[in-house]
Amino acid sequence: MTRSTTVLVVRRDGKTAMAGDGQVSIDDTIVKSTASKVRTMRDGEVVAGYAGAAADALALFERLEEKLDEYNGNLPRASLELVKQWRTDKVLRQLEALLLVADEENIFLISGTGDVIVPDEDLMAIGSGGGYATAAARGLLRHTEMSAREIAENALHIAGEICVYTNDTLTIEELPAEDGE
Repeated sequence: MTRSTTVLVVRRDGKTAMAGDGQVSIDDTIVKSTASKVRTMRDGEVVAGYAGAAADALALFERLEEKLDEYNGNLPRASLELVKQWRTDKVLRQLEALLLVADEENIFLISGTGDVIVPDEDLMAIGSGGGYATAAARGLLRHTEMSAREIAENALHIAGEICVYTNDTLTIEELPAEDGE
């Protein structure tokens, strides 16, 4: 059995930050600690992360990029069209992953069961440590002045202290990107 991960997205003060840990586990064995499960798309306009099977998620990332190109970077439309394709295509239906995607205005959780979920707050997490990261991020968002990036980083470190399938080797992407990135 392949275990998931922790990926968290947070929005604050015009910035959107997504952080993912680097651990890959099979059963009770850590097989890799430096995987990158978060990346930008469409020249840094969209950030995406995954939990689940890596090959499946990468195939879905490719499909999402195609949909973003097809719909001129419109993330809500591209997400909806990806879910429709995921649910109706015999091969895609077998893929086991969750995607967390965001741009400067939207956050979506996308699943193969037909979900395109918009969070109630300016944060959302997926994976084994998602609940821990969500709780930590909510507290930091509500009770500190930390930036989106600082909240994402700190919340993932807290999740890593609790969830055995989450480590402290992080990949963090931020929208809009800092000048010069």
